[in-house]
Amino acid sequence: MIEHPLQKQKQKTEMKDDIGAEPPRRRVLGAFRKAVLPISITLVIFATFCFTSYNISDSLLQSFSLIPGGGECNIFKGNWVPFPEGPYYTNATKCDIEDRQNCMKFGRPDTGFLKWRWQPDGCELPLFDGRQFLELVRGKTMAFVGDSVARNQMESLKCLLASVDHPVKVSDGAVGRWVYKEYNFTLLSFWSPHIVKAKDADPLWASADSRMNLYTDEADKVWADEMADVDVVIFSAGQWFFRPFFYYKKGKIVGCHICNETTIKKRNFYFGYGLAFRTAFKTLLDHEKFKGLVILRTFSPAHFENGEWNKGGNCARTRPFTKGEMKLEGFMLEMYLTQVREFMAAKKEGSKKGVRFRLLNTTESMVLRPEGHPNHYGHWAHENKTIADCVHWCMPGPIDTWNEFLLQVLKMETPQYKSTDK
Repeated sequence: MIEHPLQKQKQKTEMKDDIGAEPPRRRVLGAFRKAVLPISITLVIFATFCFTSYNISDSLLQSFSLIPGGGECNIFKGNWVPFPEGPYYTNATKCDIEDRQNCMKFGRPDTGFLKWRWQPDGCELPLFDGRQFLELVRGKTMAFVGDSVARNQMESLKCLLASVDHPVKVSDGAVGRWVYKEYNFTLLSFWSPHIVKAKDADPLWASADSRMNLYTDEADKVWADEMADVDVVIFSAGQWFFRPFFYYKKGKIVGCHICNETTIKKRNFYFGYGLAFRTAFKTLLDHEKFKGLVILRTFSPAHFENGEWNKGGNCARTRPFTKGEMKLEGFMLEMYLTQVREFMAAKKEGSKKGVRFRLLNTTESMVLRPEGHPNHYGHWAHENKTIADCVHWCMPGPIDTWNEFLLQVLKMETPQYKSTDK
């Protein structure tokens, strides 16, 4: 049996006590080692874990051939640069923009947030080509699964495609379905903010921050029962995992977040977050008919300043952060890493089962865009709504970059574009 170093140290100390007292200087040095060394080792291990975790996730960012004839480029690493040409569409474009993201409709006075573009290090990110996108998805079905930010991206995609074709709306709501008839392309949107099964712990006291039951090993049937004919699934979720939870596994409580129960193990929100994505990926890995492409769109950061979301917080900046002003760190980094670790494991398993996985890494670029949110311009000023929206993204706005990334990911899954798959 391998003994723990501290156990050996204890045994040595006991032996010394049996032999006799140590000299004063040696006793002081021994006490110093016992008090300080374990702390130092812990700090080194912690720092190593953080550095290693970040580099592990960084190694996952696939390179994309964006240069005719070959060449590789990590499109997710770069900077925001001025782009005076402005957006692809406006609030007058014939596409669906929810009021809460229609910033120009409600009088946002500045337009500078529309005039920045993502510049990858060492190459160019091609402009979005709606016709090329629709050709790539001809005859296919694409599903966005997640919360309202997932829908935000889906609506951005519809607006980007509006210059080429307009879909027929078949249904909307918890399950939205749009069909581009000319391309036989179906676009689906599933409202599933926790991805797995969830319900109010006490339906009589349900509110925005009341406790919920999260069934971490049961996929939400809203989307899970509809995957047989889907070719591309884009998972994303985030902000709904910070609330109080009872965590369930195999029908039994395995922990809770923000609770006073002394008999239940306390968990942080990363616990449920990671298990939710693990279950989502496993659902498709074990699906008898699904052999498509699974895309993880990484954590979308909020940018509340001057208070929390319900305590006067806002996002009133008018320019992007520089990398020196804002870094991906703290809980945002850990949310991102939690997703990526589950993605890594699922991708490895998928290679054995014929299910492909791709990462759509939007986190590092969007952490620099505090001015891209609606703030108080998702409604009319006279409506007297006091809570700012620093979670969703204005349309048009930086969220359109996510679909520029998505187009490149799809190209990597198409033979005439595909380069090296890392």
